Amino acid sequence: MSLFRYPGGKTWYYEFHFAGQKVRESAKTRSKEMARRAENARRRDLEESYHGLKKRAAPRLFSVAADEWLTLKKPSIAERSYAIEQANLKHLRPTFGKSLITDIDGNDISRYQQQRLEEKASPKTVNLEIGTLRAILRRNRLWAEIQPDVRMLATREDIGRAVSPEEESKLLAECGQSRSRSLLPAVTLALNTCMRYSEIRLLQWNGVDFDARTITVGKSKTDFGTGRVIPLNPRAAAVLEFWASNFPNRKPTDYVFPAERYGGAGDDFTACTYQTDPTKPIGRWKEAWEAAKLRANVQCRFHDLRHTGCTRMLEAGESFPVVAMLMGWSPATTVRMAKRYGHIGQSALRRAVEAISTPAPSAAAQTAEKPTGSFDNPFDLNDQDGTNVPKV
Repeated sequence: MSLFRYPGGKTWYYEFHFAGQKVRESAKTRSKEMARRAENARRRDLEESYHGLKKRAAPRLFSVAADEWLTLKKPSIAERSYAIEQANLKHLRPTFGKSLITDIDGNDISRYQQQRLEEKASPKTVNLEIGTLRAILRRNRLWAEIQPDVRMLATREDIGRAVSPEEESKLLAECGQSRSRSLLPAVTLALNTCMRYSEIRLLQWNGVDFDARTITVGKSKTDFGTGRVIPLNPRAAAVLEFWASNFPNRKPTDYVFPAERYGGAGDDFTACTYQTDPTKPIGRWKEAWEAAKLRANVQCRFHDLRHTGCTRMLEAGESFPVVAMLMGWSPATTVRMAKRYGHIGQSALRRAVEAISTPAPSAAAQTAEKPTGSFDNPFDLNDQDGTNVPKV
């Protein structure tokens, strides 16, 4: 290896042989010491490339790696999912933000899990946060090294419940008294279609077909939920037709539940609506929903309305594949999700066991009940004109 400068020049060059070839390049510096370092670095790069050795990325702070990951993630996920990832990072940053991602190990993650549990975070929430941490480390090829030392927290599968018909009546009555005029239609739709909160909130009129009596779901939480077609039962169709009458000039791209504000008018403070913008979806029903539940003295989540519809379909004897299509589940998760969402009641269980005690008709009884010449196949072989005899 050698360093040199061309006559009259001030920039140093290096020259050496590698794999039978001469390498002569400018070091792009006037310092001989820097040129020597550049030469050594260049040769090391060539040797690592020649032997297939992968260079490790320079260690980075978790906060920097998290920002980069979130930026790359944003175009490919739903708005709601992006908000969840931001919320997860809000909790992760205070603990890991100033740490090098190469320094994070299983013990750090275990301490974080314990800390979050002490802060009264649910195991499911903590698992979501660790999932975000895992995605960031995996992108930087660091997760595989610590995965054996990480244990996700056990979560309950019995969260959620189905509301009773009596509770439903109380809820709907109080929703009808809410200042939010869209609360009652939204709750009724949730009960009768099993749509998710976000699916209802972001529903547009081009997804409602009054002639076919169907709803086509837009962007959903899962690929199997997006674009699914849900038939409207009479109750859901009636409430949507009534709600549509409030928007005679609606456009296909307008939101079914538009952004609007609520207030009071007159001396008696009569509830009124103003600043309605059909080009934007309603923000949320949280305050109106919580107030209606309090007045009705019913403890449930909005998502429990979806549990309720699913339970009623299963208790009515609908098959898993049919329920899965309406709920937007993937085939691989149908049984597990049905177990989570289907809160089968004692009445349905009693009907099931009572069916055991009812014996099936005997073969002799079935034969005796059939008229002469009757067969189980679709063709009557005693047919005289031969019109029903299958062709051979």
